[in-house]
Amino acid sequence: MTDTLKDNRLTRYFREVRAEVRKVTWPSRQEVLRLTGIVLVVLLVMSAFMALLDWGFARLMQAIINLGTGL
Repeated sequence: MTDTLKDNRLTRYFREVRAEVRKVTWPSRQEVLRLTGIVLVVLLVMSAFMALLDWGFARLMQAIINLGTGL
């Protein structure tokens, strides 16, 4: 394969990437902040839920272990 053919493919690739990036509709700053807030709230809620679930299963396992040892 010649160097010219490689250059043409590489040049065409970057030209097409640039054209596609120009087509992108970028979110406004306000929209980014709003969506970031939503993600953080969902993250906190799910983290709290998982912590509660973990705590519940730990208590359940401790109760099962205590039944087996007769304590």
